[in-house]
Amino acid sequence: MGLDDKIGNAAEKLGGKGKEAAGEASGDESLKAEGQGDQAKSDLKQAGENVKDAFKKD
Repeated sequence: MGLDDKIGNAAEKLGGKGKEAAGEASGDESLKAEGQGDQAKSDLKQAGENVKDAFKKD
């Protein structure tokens, strides 16, 4: 996995955490759910990159 992918996934996850926190603080369930979705999407991308890395090592 390239460094740019790692940074992008980390930034997306951090942004999702921010949205979730803002939604929690303001009582905006839609924003909170969007933040959780962004985090989940980032986690899936990271998992996909980890699988690719595992096959490159062989």
